[in-house]
This record gives sequence, C-alpha cells and structure tokens, in this order.
Amino acid sequence: MSQASQHVRYLTRSAVLLALAMSVQMLGLPQLITGSAVNAVLYMTALSAPPGYGVVVGALTPVIALWRGILAPAAAPLVPFIAVGNAILVLVFWLSQRPVAGFVARAGAWALLSVLGVVLASGLKAGFLALAVARIVHVPDKLAAAMQWPQLFTALTGGVIVLILWPAVRSVLKRS
Repeated sequence: MSQASQHVRYLTRSAVLLALAMSVQMLGLPQLITGSAVNAVLYMTALSAPPGYGVVVGALTPVIALWRGILAPAAAPLVPFIAVGNAILVLVFWLSQRPVAGFVARAGAWALLSVLGVVLASGLKAGFLALAVARIVHVPDKLAAAMQWPQLFTALTGGVIVLILWPAVRSVLKRS
C-alpha cells in the first residue's frame, strides 16, 4: 500500500472517530458519559492510526465541546489545556503500544501493556488538567472541580471501553 493511500486510510478512520465524538457531544449527556465516550475515541484513534491523527482529534474535541455548550463559556481559557491533556493521553497510550509489536503472539502481554498504558495515560492527562486549574488558569471552582477527579474517571472508563472493544474493532479494520 502506498504512503498516500495509507494516509487516506488513517485520515478516514480519524474523521469517522471524530464524527463519533462529535455525535456523542451533541447528545448533551452528562460529563461522565460524554467524557468517557470522547476518551474512548481518543484511545481508539491511538490504536488505529499514528499519534498525530489522535492529537488532532483530541485538539478538536474541546473546541466542539465549547461550541456545543458542554463547556461553559467560562471554560474557554481551558480549551488549549484540554487539547494538551488529550494529546498527552493519546501519545502516552500510543507509546505504551509500541512494545506490543514484538509480543503479538502473547495476548497477555498486550493486555498488560494496554492496561498499564491506560492507567498511565489517564493519570497524566488528569494530573496535567488538575495542575492547570490549580496553578495556571483561573476558572470558577465548579469548573475547576470538573477538570480534576472526573477527568481521571472518564479517561480510565474510556480506556476500559476500548480495551474491551478493540479486539473486535481490530478484526473489522483488518478486513477493510
């Protein structure tokens, strides 16, 4: 497969996943549901395309959330920090998957590395956002609280969702 056609394949996958994230955001569900679904999309993008695609999806989701009203206007200063937090999640999880190529025959190795990757990526994203609202960006207390523990919960939940769904999704992607 040529490099151009591979790029088109990754771009298409990422666009579909971004559309899925946007669709969930448009439903106006609570933060814990929407955030978990969006994080699942970020993890899925990290598994199905090179990390730059996931970083772009992660940068667009907070912009869409602000536009949709999921993020209050007072949260506008947080958009770049959320985008960076999403990039941290994608990059750390993607990096956790690199050693997996040598362990393809060992499903247990994939599962262990993936769980560790989800825990590390979730913790770093949540930690970064908590630090941002504690030390860098001044937002109302209720908004600051939404950028702390709920971020860890939604990132972990999104990771669990993807770890459960990935084997089936991977088999579909191999056929396409």
